[in-house]
Amino acid sequence: MPQKEKRVNSILIVSGSEQFDAQVNSAMPDGGFIAVDKRRTATLARRAVLDKKYDIVIINAPLSDEMGYDLALDICEEYNTSVIIATPPELFDAITDYVADAGVMVILKPFQKYTFTLAVKYLIGIQERFARYEEKIAKTEEKLEEVKLVSQAKIILMERKHISEKEAHRLIGKEAMDHSVSRKMVARSIIDSLG
Repeated sequence: MPQKEKRVNSILIVSGSEQFDAQVNSAMPDGGFIAVDKRRTATLARRAVLDKKYDIVIINAPLSDEMGYDLALDICEEYNTSVIIATPPELFDAITDYVADAGVMVILKPFQKYTFTLAVKYLIGIQERFARYEEKIAKTEEKLEEVKLVSQAKIILMERKHISEKEAHRLIGKEAMDHSVSRKMVARSIIDSLG
């Protein structure tokens, strides 16, 4: 099977415990991470996600300034970020009920290395799909922008040069080929100069 190019992921660990941080670091899958950042409180984590895009956020609940589930929900609502909450057994059911519908993964503490590694790999897979969908959306938006500009330029050419829609279409295509530029650039030039 051919090797596909792997995307590099960034992770934010939100935890007040160095022991938890060490456990997470030892259970991380090898490679594929551009950054593993750490914040000690939910407040600092909220600032961090405003400044940088994270693929995965790992929350060690409870945090010193909140339980952690509101942070998880806020992140899931605002960003295409996957979230894991590690929780003690006595909070597991309540937190799971509260965040499961948002797609937050809840795991028990202390966790087994294999379980955690598998969870992170699973979320990396989700992030890969998000990235592909975002790329498709960006391409579609770019194509729609081109169609809109070309249509607008054709209307201007039809009105100003008194030519048919077919002739306007052909003229834009010929200009793009003759000057080795996109139809979008030609359309924008027509709109700027004649519009």
